[in-house]
Amino acid sequence: MPQGKQKFKAQRPGGAKKQPQKPKGLKKGGRIIAPKKAQVVEQQKLKKGLEVAIRNRIEHEVTQRASKSLHKKLSVLKTPAGKSGTSGPPNPAAGSSTST
Repeated sequence: MPQGKQKFKAQRPGGAKKQPQKPKGLKKGGRIIAPKKAQVVEQQKLKKGLEVAIRNRIEHEVTQRASKSLHKKLSVLKTPAGKSGTSGPPNPAAGSSTST
């Protein structure tokens, strides 16, 4: 066992400051770059809404054509709305029910 005082490394004046560690490699996940103008945000919202509406309409037409060609009733299974992160469109009829 060594005896005596411990030797320490020389420190910089002004306290010990650690360098911020930079992340190495690529991070997982998509990159969303914020637009500079509010008009671009509105265009993106409109585009997304149109895409969803078109996709839902196409799915509805396909199921109608498929049910006409079958002899028995076609049953389409939908994913429960309670689970988040599942693929598939949300139920469009649930939010737009207007009864007068």
